[in-house]
Amino acid sequence: MAEEAVLGHLEKNEEISDSGKFAEEKGISHDEIVNVIKSLNGFRLVDAQDIKRERWGLTKEGEMYAESGSPETQLFLAIPLEGITREELQKKLDSSIFKIGCQQAIKNKWIEMGKSHVSRKVQHVDDRVRDLLMQIQNGEAVNAEDVDALKKRKLITPLIWKGYSVKKGPKYAPKRKKVATDLTRENLLRESEWEGVPFYLFRMYAFLYIKMWLLLIYDGFVGFCSFWNFDALFQPQQHPARDSHDTFFLKEPSTTKILPEDYVERVKGVHESGGYGSRGYGYEWKREEANKNLLRTHTTAVSTRMLYALAQDFAPKKYYSIDRVFRNEAVDRTHLAEFHQIEGLICDRGLTLGHLIGVLEDFFSRLGMSKLKFKPAYNPYTEPSMEIFSYHEGLGKWVEIGNSGMFRPEMLLPMGLPEDVQVIAWGLSLERPTMILYGIDNIRDLFGHKVDLGLIKRNPLCRLGL
Repeated sequence: MAEEAVLGHLEKNEEISDSGKFAEEKGISHDEIVNVIKSLNGFRLVDAQDIKRERWGLTKEGEMYAESGSPETQLFLAIPLEGITREELQKKLDSSIFKIGCQQAIKNKWIEMGKSHVSRKVQHVDDRVRDLLMQIQNGEAVNAEDVDALKKRKLITPLIWKGYSVKKGPKYAPKRKKVATDLTRENLLRESEWEGVPFYLFRMYAFLYIKMWLLLIYDGFVGFCSFWNFDALFQPQQHPARDSHDTFFLKEPSTTKILPEDYVERVKGVHESGGYGSRGYGYEWKREEANKNLLRTHTTAVSTRMLYALAQDFAPKKYYSIDRVFRNEAVDRTHLAEFHQIEGLICDRGLTLGHLIGVLEDFFSRLGMSKLKFKPAYNPYTEPSMEIFSYHEGLGKWVEIGNSGMFRPEMLLPMGLPEDVQVIAWGLSLERPTMILYGIDNIRDLFGHKVDLGLIKRNPLCRLGL
């Protein structure tokens, strides 16, 4: 229904200027429209451009105050006209409401607080905080000064809405052609059923060869929930990568509780208060966030589990993994919502950044990629960190192909690894090196009927007789 609505609209109109308004007009959920647009964009039936709008939303604390009133108002209303002892007032209110309410009510000059007695200084108050929160909740405008005040109290948070504007793509058609994934005897007997239909029988051949090649290069190496994907990597729970706009979270099962509890407590402590030479992030770490199940956003989620297992009985090791990862992002000529990631890491004593650079140069030279650049970068879980770039002759520019660094002590030591052990690690996509090696300038050409089967003949594995 959503696909028919999008293609049908473009048949009669030049564009869909705003996917959100379009979804509302058609009575279809925006998520469904977005999924269809991403799919059509991937097959070049449409060209989609990102739209982003920022608005303010309430935090959990803000939602609570919008419903029950601000702490200062709750405290004021709990004080009788004749006043009340501090001890009695404290019993009437939740401890956090009492503490915050006292601070704000005194600041507003609503109350007078002695050593043992509390009394009103005014007869009536307006709960402006609650009114402002309800305005924001209803999508109404609030002036900048009030926004700043609510931000300081952490009662509101920025929310980014993402949508698309859409136009006809180079392969636009009012109806998408059926894609066959197999060629059956029945297809062949009834020629009319398959003639002219695009087949994907060989779509992954080039990928499989590159995978095998990388496994040869990695010779000598051994080789979810939010906790392993983010928390164990010393990535804070407020990090934008953990937003649903960037990560695919599962609805069923939505959470897990099967985690090593002693290790979880150490990770929680590092996030909240620091340790192992770190100051931490100084926020309240929440177990429910760590329990959320997701499609892994990087293969480093596997690395954290392997390193934790290694820490129980340490010996120097080399690991690698090659697998799929998933990120909720728009498809374009260099990005896909799902892709392959290659990850390698070495755990030993005495490792330095020089070892990491040497390993990377040797690794990529075996792929025939000698034009490399390294750029300092930031990762929550590595320090120092480097982005890896290689020159793409087809695009005529340097393209980021990977990330690397040395895992931070805040990540390694809570696992139980010895203090003198270092871990160097790197990760890269499988798609981008493939594009550079074969001069492909559009990542979508690796996933469709346009795949050039000549790639197989040009692959070094063929020269090896594999």
